[in-house]
Amino acid sequence: MFGRLETVPARDHTDLIAAPVAASLAAGHAPSAQVAPIDPDLADTAALCEAYDVPMDVSANCVIVTGRRSGVERHAACVLLATTRTDVNNVVRRHLDTRKASFANTEFATSATAMEYGGITPIGLPADWPVLIDPGVVEAGLVVIGSGIRGSKIVVPAAELAALPSAVVLAGLALA
Repeated sequence: MFGRLETVPARDHTDLIAAPVAASLAAGHAPSAQVAPIDPDLADTAALCEAYDVPMDVSANCVIVTGRRSGVERHAACVLLATTRTDVNNVVRRHLDTRKASFANTEFATSATAMEYGGITPIGLPADWPVLIDPGVVEAGLVVIGSGIRGSKIVVPAAELAALPSAVVLAGLALA
């Protein structure tokens, strides 16, 4: 249990996670991940936290950011606590080495990740995308993140997110 989320081992319940998430877990990433079924209408952070008694300061969001330089598109995932927002115009833009960075549109984000909007998670993203993680997420310890679908959430030690192959813990990623 986490809040009122009833969790089970994610590796054993692939029916509750998106296919790329299941593949990443099968490859040994986030070995302690637990999954909890939820009402898909309550997948958005504020609604989830209220309905399932999950503290906002352990709920982490994963947003997809895109930028372009010299005609080449670059993408990244940003993972930060729900109590903060992403510094896209400075920290992310510089990390991607682009002139401008912005949040990816929904169609691109869902298509490129093979995940549902409102459930995008850092586990199982395209291998060539950096997963930028705010240090506050790591400090939070156990966090609630998306599962790739709107009908469940993953509870995982944030240190396991920081250990993902393309993860970078990036100071200044989140703004209050």
